[in-house]
Amino acid sequence: MTIKAKLTTFDATMIVVSLIIGIGIFRTPALVAAAARTPAVFYAAWALGGLVSLLGALTFAEIGGRFSKPGSYYKVVAESYGSGLAFMLNWTNVVILNGAGAAGVALIGAEYLTPIVFPGAAPTSARVQMTAVVLILALLAINYLGIKTGARAQNVLSLLKVGLIGVLAAAAFLAKRAPEGPAALPLDRPWLFALGVAFIYVFYAYGGYQNTINFGADVRDARRNVPRAVFFGILLVLACYLTINVAYVKVLGVPGIAAAKLVAAETARATLGETGKLIVSLAIFLSAMGFLNVTLMQIPRVYYSMAEDRTLPAVFHKVNPRTQTQEIGLLFLGGIILVSIFLLRKFENIVNYVMFLDTITLAVVSSSVFVLRRKAKRSGEAYTGYRVPLYPVLPLVFIVTMLAVAGNVLATQTREALYGSIFFAVGLPVFLLMRRVSRQRSSANKG
Repeated sequence: MTIKAKLTTFDATMIVVSLIIGIGIFRTPALVAAAARTPAVFYAAWALGGLVSLLGALTFAEIGGRFSKPGSYYKVVAESYGSGLAFMLNWTNVVILNGAGAAGVALIGAEYLTPIVFPGAAPTSARVQMTAVVLILALLAINYLGIKTGARAQNVLSLLKVGLIGVLAAAAFLAKRAPEGPAALPLDRPWLFALGVAFIYVFYAYGGYQNTINFGADVRDARRNVPRAVFFGILLVLACYLTINVAYVKVLGVPGIAAAKLVAAETARATLGETGKLIVSLAIFLSAMGFLNVTLMQIPRVYYSMAEDRTLPAVFHKVNPRTQTQEIGLLFLGGIILVSIFLLRKFENIVNYVMFLDTITLAVVSSSVFVLRRKAKRSGEAYTGYRVPLYPVLPLVFIVTMLAVAGNVLATQTREALYGSIFFAVGLPVFLLMRRVSRQRSSANKG
């Protein structure tokens, strides 16, 4: 069934913002600070990570302009390198990366909400997990209303996120409070190594913009508007991230950030008091809802593309003609997230599982820009859309950086990276099985 384009450029831009600004910026600064140890390395990690992410966004802007199809994160690899590799990458992407990533966001959102829902009670693991489960179930129900309704809600939630970051940063800059204790932690490793470890968590916080290309069939005039949305969305995120991290350092200092489990709430408490902490906790919970909502919107589009390529059952290709919602895809994704909530309990573990596979997938998908350009040149296609500047240098810098981060995860979190590699390899027999089942069903239908 054909997907109808209903989303505007503004809708797509807000989707970019929510794909990136989930919970990462409110939690990962603590992990970055613990790795960076000093303000200089901390700022360098966020600034350089933002620059590399901008290069990635520019690359994906061209991919989105040249390849405007539903579930393009899968489809562009399938058409560039073959369905087998596309399935193996997206097998890990849709089962581990997005399922575990969404579970991580749900758990952190629940951590912020639990003290409000259960005042005076300790935020036990069971309470946090059950709150996260309720959140996922509620969003699954909301997404049945349709993609345009979801986009309108997404616009509000995305603007709320940006407004929240602005209010928190303003409060920090206006506060007279200075960080307690030393300005830095002892640097017990070479600064370059510390920067490399910090990059693992920085890129987790910056990730997500690449998934905008999954809405290639949903955005009106996608060849023109998807690149615009990616570009303006990443610039807005960069401004937010750099501003809020300066605010964190001003109020808490790098040691204080490293010691703060919920760094945004600690900053709000230090600048606005206990009331501010509660308000910010609730607002960050709503930010988590925005990220989870857009995840539930875009991942089923990948299922659509995989079903079209006969690597998932045909039922995943079904779209409600009225709401443009994929009910089966939503239930499948929701089940993955719910299972991940109970299997991957620590946020740090989720980041380690996600980052090794995600950076490799990013490198492969972004490299498709070379294939798309070569195909266009051979066919004589008169492409007039967006082109990444300084081609091929900028895409190559981004790809090499992603592979370096993957290598860093392999060196520092070897067990998690190897588990992810095993899951990636398992995708091959699953792919062969799905293709065999598809052929058998096709033969049965013809008979």
